[in-house]
Amino acid sequence: MGGLIKSSIARKVAMALSGLFLVFFLLQHFTINFTAVFSPDIFNELSHFMGTNPLVQFALQPVLIFGVVFHFVMGFVLEIKNRNARAIKYAKYNGGANSSWMSRNMIYSGLVVLAFLGLHFYDFWVPEIVHKYIEFAPEDPTRYYTELLHKFESPVRTGLYVLSFVFLALHLWHGFASSFQSVGFNNKYSSAATKFAKVFAIGVPLGFVIVAVVLHFTH
Repeated sequence: MGGLIKSSIARKVAMALSGLFLVFFLLQHFTINFTAVFSPDIFNELSHFMGTNPLVQFALQPVLIFGVVFHFVMGFVLEIKNRNARAIKYAKYNGGANSSWMSRNMIYSGLVVLAFLGLHFYDFWVPEIVHKYIEFAPEDPTRYYTELLHKFESPVRTGLYVLSFVFLALHLWHGFASSFQSVGFNNKYSSAATKFAKVFAIGVPLGFVIVAVVLHFTH
């Protein structure tokens, strides 16, 4: 029994740490994207740096991809383990009595976010790989803003992005805050950390929505 408990705790800690890593990347990604709203030149400069820097391309990018895959695989493993652990079936169970709706449905918001990541990779990462390593096209430091505008021309695609960020906000609302507890962050700053997580869960996805909507309607 002790081994099972320890392995369960280890999986939750691994899940939380990978989530915190992805939150850090999300903030960095948002910071760059938001510059597109007020300065195409800054956006091009930052995107060019991220797209051509060897450390980013050949060290950080593989780590990021691994982190994404690991986080979602671990999420599915935990979901399966939790379902299998419910050996006793109750005639009536009020799931909302001890947990929020979001905490009981993280797997579904996670699946939507995963589908969005697939779309995002198809829209940006795959064309970038083709551009640089298959077509060997000459690098144009000013191309990034134009490519971003092109992606948000379609109202359908823009709508999908907006919807995906709504689900990302729902996923972060529970996941980011609970990650602090999972890694043992339980002290006098816990309340402040939880409040910060809630603000982040709304503010960053909302910022991405603003970028998508502004670029769609103003260009």
